[in-house]
Amino acid sequence: MFERKLTSVVIELLNEFRIVYLTGPRQAGKTTLTKSIALSCGFEYMSLDNSNILRSVQNDPIGFIDSFKDKKLVLDEFQYVPELIPAIKQVSDNLSSEEKGKFLLTGSADIFKSGKTQEALPGHMARLELYPLSLSEKQNAQTNVVDFLCNQNMNISSLASLSHKELAGMILQGGYPEVQEMSYRGKQVWYDSYIEGRLFKDFESLYSARGDYRSKLKSLIPYLAGLAGNLVKYANISNDLGQEDKLIKSYIEVLELMFILKIVPAYLKNKAKRMAVTMPKLHMIDTGLACSLLGVKNENQLTTSSYFGGLLENLIFMELQKQNSWSTEQVELFHFRDSYKNEVDIVLERANNQIIGVEVKASATIKQQDFKGLIKLAELNLAKFQYGVLFYTGKDVLPFTHNDIQLFAVPISLLLQ
Repeated sequence: MFERKLTSVVIELLNEFRIVYLTGPRQAGKTTLTKSIALSCGFEYMSLDNSNILRSVQNDPIGFIDSFKDKKLVLDEFQYVPELIPAIKQVSDNLSSEEKGKFLLTGSADIFKSGKTQEALPGHMARLELYPLSLSEKQNAQTNVVDFLCNQNMNISSLASLSHKELAGMILQGGYPEVQEMSYRGKQVWYDSYIEGRLFKDFESLYSARGDYRSKLKSLIPYLAGLAGNLVKYANISNDLGQEDKLIKSYIEVLELMFILKIVPAYLKNKAKRMAVTMPKLHMIDTGLACSLLGVKNENQLTTSSYFGGLLENLIFMELQKQNSWSTEQVELFHFRDSYKNEVDIVLERANNQIIGVEVKASATIKQQDFKGLIKLAELNLAKFQYGVLFYTGKDVLPFTHNDIQLFAVPISLLLQ
C-alpha cells in the first residue's frame, strides 16, 4: 500500500469547503483514498458504479440526496450522474456557514469542465486532481520538487546519477497502482483492458459518438502516445490518419477530460507573446500506458527508440503536475517555443507571475549551448524570469550564468529524494 500525499490535502479542504471534488484517471487510486477517508472521518460511502444505486439515483436524484440529509456522503464515480448537481447544490445552499465537508465527490472524468455540465458550484467546492502514483510516492520521497524549485535552494550535496536504463525503467513502470508488481505480460493485458474500457464506457458518456468512432480512436490514441513531449499540429494528425482535423480536435478534448492525455498551453506573456509559437504541447498522463500503446516492451527498446527523449520529458512534466497537487505553492505549467525553434520544455509560473524555466536532457554532460532556450526565454521576460533549471542524468548541482541570468544543472534523481 502506497501512502498518497494528497490524503492530508483532501481532509484539510473538507474542513474548509462544503464539497470537495476529487477527479483524475480511472484506477489512479481515488476509491481507495476516499474509502479510507470515509472510514476515518465518518462519511457514508456510495459508488455510482453500482448499477442498482445508479438506477435509484437516476430515478429520483433529489430524493436520493435527501435520504442522506443527516450524514456526510462520499459519492464515487460521480461523473455518471451529472443530474445530481442541482440536488447537491440545493443541499449545499441550505447548509449553515459553519457546516463543512458535507460531500466528497470523485470522478474519472472532469465533468465540471465538460460542455454537458453547465452548472458549477462557485464558492462551495474545492477541486483536486489525483493522478497515478508519482515517483516520490513510490520512493516515499520527502522533497516536493515544486516547492524546491520555487524556493531556489540549490545548496544540496551530490545526488545519484541515473543511467538511461534506469530512466527507461521509470518510464515503463508508469504510476497505476495495480500494475506496479505485475509482469510485462500482466501489464499488457491490464493496459489493453484499461483502454478498451475507456473507449467503450467513459468516452460514450462524454461524447455523442456517431459512426465508427471506435476504430478511429484505436488508431488515434497510439498515434498521440508517440507525440508525447511534442507540439500538437492538428492538420498533421489529420493528414497522417486520414481523419478530419475538427474531429481529431474534438476527440482529443474528450480524451483530456478522461485523463488519458494532457494538453499543455504555450507561455504567451510579455515579449514572448509576439515571438512564441502558440501551438500546445501534448503529454500522456501515464508513461507506462504510453509505452504499452507504442509496443515498447523493455528498457533497451525504449532507450534506442525515437520516443525516449519525449517520454522522459513527459515523465518529469507529469511528476511536476502530480507534486503540484500537494505542494505548498501551486504553479501553472506551460511550455515555450519561439519562431526560431528556441524552446523550453516546461515553464512554471508562480502566483507572483515569476517564471522558472525547466529543460530536460538525457545526458550526464552539460554544455552552455544546452541552456539556449532558457536564455532566450529569460531575455524575453527579464523582469519575471527567476532562473532556469536543466534536469540531467549526472549527480551534481552545477551553476551556470549568462549575462546575470541564473541557470543550474540539477540531477534528475532529485525527484527521488
